[in-house]
Amino acid sequence: MTDPQHARQHGPVRLYGPRFQQDPAALYAEIRNTYGPVAPVLLDGDVPAWFVCGYREVHQVTSDSQLFARDTRRWNMWEQVPADWPLLPYVAHNPSVMFTEGAEHQRRAGAIGDALGAFDQFELAQYSERVADTLIDAFAGRGEADLMAQYALRIPLNVIAQMFGMPESETPELVRDIAESLDTGPGAADAYLRVQKTMGKLLAAKRAMPGPDIPSYLLEHDANLTDDEIVQDLLVVTAAAQQPTANWIGNTIRLMLTDERFALTLAGGRESVGQALNEVLWHDTPTQNFIGRFATRDTQLAGMRIRTGDLLVLGLAAANADPKVRLESPDSVGNHAHMSFGHGEHGCPYPAPEVAEVMARTTVEVLLDRLPDLALAVPSDALEWHPSVWMRGLASLPVRFTPTYVPAGLG
Repeated sequence: MTDPQHARQHGPVRLYGPRFQQDPAALYAEIRNTYGPVAPVLLDGDVPAWFVCGYREVHQVTSDSQLFARDTRRWNMWEQVPADWPLLPYVAHNPSVMFTEGAEHQRRAGAIGDALGAFDQFELAQYSERVADTLIDAFAGRGEADLMAQYALRIPLNVIAQMFGMPESETPELVRDIAESLDTGPGAADAYLRVQKTMGKLLAAKRAMPGPDIPSYLLEHDANLTDDEIVQDLLVVTAAAQQPTANWIGNTIRLMLTDERFALTLAGGRESVGQALNEVLWHDTPTQNFIGRFATRDTQLAGMRIRTGDLLVLGLAAANADPKVRLESPDSVGNHAHMSFGHGEHGCPYPAPEVAEVMARTTVEVLLDRLPDLALAVPSDALEWHPSVWMRGLASLPVRFTPTYVPAGLG
């Protein structure tokens, strides 16, 4: 491990900007080599934080909710955060399950898990397949498409809309707002508020006319959630389902189009979609970093002195790439010990990861079945990534393929 005193001489690393956006994996490796598994960093606007990039250290932090808590009101840097800070929407405290702790978190997360678990995964796969077919029908006859804008980004919320009992006509605007709120642009805060307003309108509609959907289930759950709690938790479910799952789909398609192991052979075989999905979670996970945890008292982590109220950013992608993990488990095939869904009581609640995988696996399989000669329309190194410190996702994924005839009325 790098000596902390020596490491401090290098100064904090900016976890934003062109260098971060161009090759975050290389920056994570450099941070680890310079500082070890815990490093001082600056977030957008030069706001200080600790970056936890060691696998064992991320596991330690996420396992100890008493020492490393979730309530962002504990942060000791609030006086230095400007009102228009682009990362504010996902750090400012609100009454959602994201910021609860202890028994209160168990109550809220348990209700969400029960609501998601009420949906049959076979039916979810069938609906995901219908969504995928409908989207492919719209561009199958053209021989080209942008699989981010026309496919991956449209899938999760179309499926979630069904689970929420939401009219599909309202999902395009919601998709745009969710994506904007997760970026670091100046419109992030306003986009977050628009999503919140949409969830409020949906809950009011379900209170007036309940149905077999998640909002109605939460209204009747014995956790006795308030309307404000449900609105906030619907927002969390929506954000967690949309951008990470869309990027999981997009990153998996990119892998399968650029790695010869997944190329379609003359015999019609290729490495499985399931293998590609798991490999993406290890090597190109959609949720790269996560804010975060806050120290409840002075402590040490990997030799670094952490003070009460310090912010720790969870480097999920960096932890997955930790060389120590690679030595212990070099083969990611069939290995699901990655940190891509978090860990501990604030990790993605069961069965959320399974719901996301059903959507991702089904829609990638449908795409490859429908368009078997799918190929990138640009060199792989020309693909551009969104400038988000949280998400790893493509700005676009242009492809070409043999046009497929779709009967009138279906395309």
